[in-house]
Amino acid sequence: MIDLLIAGGGPAGLATAIHGALAGLEVVVVEPRPTPIDKACGEGLMPGAVRRLLELGVPVSGQPFHGIRYVDGTGGRRAEGLFRSGPGLGARRTALQAALAGRAAGLGVRVVRRRVEEVRQDERRVSAAGLTARYLVAADGLHSPVRRGLGLCAPPRPGRPARYGLRRHYTVEPWSDLVEVHWSARSEAYVTPLGPDRIGVAVLTTDRAPFDVQLARFPLLAARLPPSPGAAVRGAGPLRQGARVRVAGRVLFVGDAAGYVDALTGEGLTLAVTAAGELVRCVRAGRPEAYERAWRELSRSYRTITASLLWARHRPRLARRIVPVAAGLPRVFTGAVNVLAGT
Repeated sequence: MIDLLIAGGGPAGLATAIHGALAGLEVVVVEPRPTPIDKACGEGLMPGAVRRLLELGVPVSGQPFHGIRYVDGTGGRRAEGLFRSGPGLGARRTALQAALAGRAAGLGVRVVRRRVEEVRQDERRVSAAGLTARYLVAADGLHSPVRRGLGLCAPPRPGRPARYGLRRHYTVEPWSDLVEVHWSARSEAYVTPLGPDRIGVAVLTTDRAPFDVQLARFPLLAARLPPSPGAAVRGAGPLRQGARVRVAGRVLFVGDAAGYVDALTGEGLTLAVTAAGELVRCVRAGRPEAYERAWRELSRSYRTITASLLWARHRPRLARRIVPVAAGLPRVFTGAVNVLAGT
């Protein structure tokens, strides 16, 4: 019988598959889309994610970056925090997913081109997509159909505006070896170096408007970018998605499907790859229920820091102080950056 049936062939699902295969488990991934899979993403791998991918034998090509820079929307103030334990990596989402898929295939992981729709389980097994396994791992993304189908979506918290993400690539030489986060009154723009002649710009915002309208709120950034008529824009959201639990019988959740606060701190991929290893450890030990506590401990810094920044972001007077405070407390800012770096 299959040990782990994984719904979703994105980074979280494939990282779980690789961990499982390395642990000697029989793993099958169910994914209807062909490789490589793209999605709206800031495309910055924090140092912790880079390290964990290398530990899994997954080499990812990209552009190194050495820290995070916060920039006031007017350009008047900025704060920089450098990584202490090696660089992060700006990597195209397609390159990351393809590298993970290649490693999984090399370990004998089978990928079935189907969609998981109905999930059935009892005390001994779980069935989905015409396959039966000991456990099902739901790694099916932000709006997880498995989570929704099992009635495990937590309701949105009242009074909190929904946030959305948009991403576009530009053919231009990166002007910094840091990821820049530009702050305006209602949104942030993340500039990630992806190669010697390419950057990615991702905007996180509560306003549903076209990318060029969003970019106009960052005039200093917009002035550095070349015209890009017709350039593809990918979007995602609403970003905040709650999950009631991470373990429901023989179904376990990982990655965005396990619950998501926001992309503001860039920790999503680090958490996904790390949690995938904990999930496999708990299953292999015969204690899948222990994964709930493990996930909560792993995600504590992500949930706490991200929620705190969002709390300030939604209060205009405090939002205007985020960059000046970070600039005035460089050691605190650098410390927070390195906590988020996952090193």
